[in-house]
Amino acid sequence: MKLTVLGAGSWGLTLTWLLTDNFDKITLWSREEDLSEELVKTKSTTKPVEVKLDNKIEITSNLKAAIKDAEIILVVVATSGIRPVCQQLLKAGITKDQIVVNTSKGLELPGLYRMSEVMSQELPDNKIVVLSGPTLAKEVLMGLPTAATVACEDMEAADIVQKNLTVPSKFRLYTNNDVLGVELGGSLKNVIAISSGFVDAMKLGDNARGAILTRGLAEIVRISVALGANPSTLYGLSGIGDLIATCSSPFSRNYQVGYRLGQGKKLDDILAELGSVAEGVKTTKAVCELAKKLDIEAPVANIIYEAVYTDISPDEVVNKLMNRQLKGEDSYQFTHK
Repeated sequence: MKLTVLGAGSWGLTLTWLLTDNFDKITLWSREEDLSEELVKTKSTTKPVEVKLDNKIEITSNLKAAIKDAEIILVVVATSGIRPVCQQLLKAGITKDQIVVNTSKGLELPGLYRMSEVMSQELPDNKIVVLSGPTLAKEVLMGLPTAATVACEDMEAADIVQKNLTVPSKFRLYTNNDVLGVELGGSLKNVIAISSGFVDAMKLGDNARGAILTRGLAEIVRISVALGANPSTLYGLSGIGDLIATCSSPFSRNYQVGYRLGQGKKLDDILAELGSVAEGVKTTKAVCELAKKLDIEAPVANIIYEAVYTDISPDEVVNKLMNRQLKGEDSYQFTHK
């Protein structure tokens, strides 16, 4: 059985390494300009993560050759690259029996489409599965136990992905048919991760961190349920599980963006320091537009938008959140209508 991984970023490299023994053949594809000579020749690299791939891994920039005979295609590229990569897949001759798995977490601007929606628009004949959850690449590379969710409206496809991507003792997958809830939980939590890093940099304490995570989760639930998600999904791995991991770990790029913002640094300098994509930056804009469209309050997302895109000071961010008009706490019915 063959697996193709599209994208040689930190998560793409990590999944290629992790799943080596699960498949007879694995091909890692990336654009030629993104493949280092070291990686191609030695199957090892130190950037964006330090990893040594098995010699059986084929590395190529030829997309047609990469996807040939692959039963599962993992798409591990930035959200801005999802649509063009899917368009390239169509030209490269993807077949309808090949299962496409998306791992990117975000919303496409300006249409506010989820990634599975983008993929379905470009690849209408393929089954699209979403992989999401608390999956910090560096911890996976350390061999630490990780659990995540694979979601698809076609549960047969979800079962196939679950069976073939689970790695005993290391990578445990659960299935879910609530694609919308799984995607929104994984995407919107990146905004809250920025706020968590901000809180830590400002040394505001554990009480403040607990408050920002709880109020952030309330926003995620309000928006997701309004769009049709099952509330229970947001309290699963791709919701609160991912939220806890990314809001607590310095390994999270979105947490690092918030931490540096809390130190008073500017966004361009922060992204240059990180040297990799932090999806929460663009998602912050998207979630604010989505909340406005739905007429839903999202004060945490709104203030993080200001922190990311304006010259507001860290102290002003705190004061704006703490001195909002007093209100009651949200309550939710744990049923899906």
